[in-house]
Order: sequence, then C-alpha cells, then structure tokens
Amino acid sequence: MVRRPNDPEHSRFASLVLLLVALFSCLLVYAVVSTLLNPTVNPQDSSFESLESVAGIDFGEKKGECCRGIENLELWGAAVKWGSDFKFNSSVECCQACKAMCSGNDGPCLCDTWVFCGNKEACGSRFGECWLKKQKDTLSPDRQEAGQTVSWTSGIVFGKGEGIVEMETEYGTLHIKLFPDCAPYSVTYILELLTLRHCAGCQIYRAESRGQSWDSQGNHIKDAPYGPPFALIQGILEAQGTPFKKIPMEACPTIRSGSVAWIGSGPEFFISLANHEEWKNSYTVFGSVLSEDMEIAEKIAQLPTKSDVWNNINVSVLQRPIPFVMRRMKKSLGDLNTNVKSE
Repeated sequence: MVRRPNDPEHSRFASLVLLLVALFSCLLVYAVVSTLLNPTVNPQDSSFESLESVAGIDFGEKKGECCRGIENLELWGAAVKWGSDFKFNSSVECCQACKAMCSGNDGPCLCDTWVFCGNKEACGSRFGECWLKKQKDTLSPDRQEAGQTVSWTSGIVFGKGEGIVEMETEYGTLHIKLFPDCAPYSVTYILELLTLRHCAGCQIYRAESRGQSWDSQGNHIKDAPYGPPFALIQGILEAQGTPFKKIPMEACPTIRSGSVAWIGSGPEFFISLANHEEWKNSYTVFGSVLSEDMEIAEKIAQLPTKSDVWNNINVSVLQRPIPFVMRRMKKSLGDLNTNVKSE
C-alpha cells in the first residue's frame, strides 16, 4: 500500500476527505487503496490530490480500456496500409488491425503505428480512415502534428522484444516492458524521459518485502494479513528541472507481481512484488518488469529500512534512497521471456 505522509499545513482537509469518502461510497475501494499508496513527494499537494482521487475527477471512464490511443495527435511514418482504402468505425478496430500485423516470432512488426480519423464533423469524407505505419525508431515515434485542431487519434504497438526500457540502479538493471496500447499517455511520458541526458531526482525511497503474507510466486497466503509489509518498492519518476504534467487515469488491470504502476496521476510509482487482487482495479499499469529481473527488485526490498507512519499506515522507508536512470535498452532481449501481458 502506498501513501503520502501527513502534512500539518493541510490537516484541515482531512475531515473533508472523510466526508467525500462517505458521500461517494461507490469509490470506497479506490479511496482506501489510494490512501495506502500515496507517497512523500510535494506534501503541499497531498490533500488536494486526495480530494481529486476520492471525487473521481475525470478518471473512472478510462478504467479497463485499451487500444484507444491519444486524441489530437498524428504520428508519421511509412504507410503499410493506406487509410483511404482501409476504414473502420472505431480507433479500437484500427489499433487491433495494427496489432494483428505485430504477432508471432517471425521478426519485427510489420505495423507499429496506427492513425485513425474518428471525428465525423472534423474528418468529413476521411472519417474512419485507418492508416497503418512503420516507424524508423519505435522508442522515438515521428510526430507530424499535435493539438486541438488535429482530428487524428494515434497509437503505437510494440512487438516481442520491443518497447523495453531500462531502469538502471546500483543494484542492477530492471528491464521494463511498456504497454502503449493500454497506457499511451504514460508510455509517451516515459519515452520523453529517454530523450533527457539525466534523471536527477528519480529514485526509489520505499521498500517492503512479501513478508509472511505472499509466497515466492507472489500469491497471497490464505488467512494471512495483507500487510504490512505490502510487497512493493516505491519511488518517483520525475527528472528535476522538467515540468511534470499529471498523467490521466488509464487502463487499471489487477496488480500482478512485476506490475509497474502510477500512484494517482504520478510521478510517484511502485513496482509490485506480489499479486494484489485486494487492490482491485485502482492503478494505471504502464509496464511490467521482466521476470528475469524480479530478483533485483527483491534485493532492493531487503535493503535496510526505517519505520515511518504515513497517515496512520506503517511503512518501511529506505535508510538511503536509491537513485536510478531510465535508458534505452542496450541490447536485444528477444530470447528473454518478454511475454508479459498488458491486459
């Protein structure tokens, strides 16, 4: 469970948060779990973001939805299917057509980018056009145009061994498979981080093992408590000097061992060391650590910690936060187990 510490300057909001939880009982599960997963960065915003999460502002509609892409964005690239002769009724169908050309183990994807015109009024005769394209570099897609005047919706697709980035720490490198079909805004942010020459401020500051509550496969042990410890490592994914824009809530599948997910709208994130069905569908999952690298996350979870209390929740904070950098993958991992699922 991830949580932000108490902020004395904003304690007056506590009663309001409780009131909102009572009024919006349909969001009780999300509110409770978020309470346990809110981290320590920027305490001045803690009460406001709690209110936003409890009220469900512009979040609920996108839960569980994949293959939606990013609106008002046109990605460029060599066309493999011309939209003038290839039309669908929805962006989902266009996305799935691209994914159908990116399956199997017989080499790179024939399609890694889809562009769909889905606004009848703005698109006119081009409504339904689905352009399937191929990028020169899938980790740096070519943008043609973006903004409110753009009528296109675009998305990218990663095949086996593609879309894997490195989170490099002093204890080893975690390879993370990104999920652009289910978390396109999140993945876009990660790809932007890759263009920076640094990730100053990026760090892991909380680490909790599976304890006696989950087995080595991440399955919950019958009748055991759900923590503490809560089987996760937690940190912040934001480069100092680079303004962070809140990530909208995207697809929220059940948290599994290896899941990499935002806390709220980011930039705080966590990597799960266990299967957390009890958290329901509360967090945007934008990637998954490859199984071969989970031992590194487990190693971090065993490092020396100190006890702290965040809003009445006992947590374990690393005695020394671990800085990390985000990098492009240095070598092909085509032979590794990259068959992690985004849904």
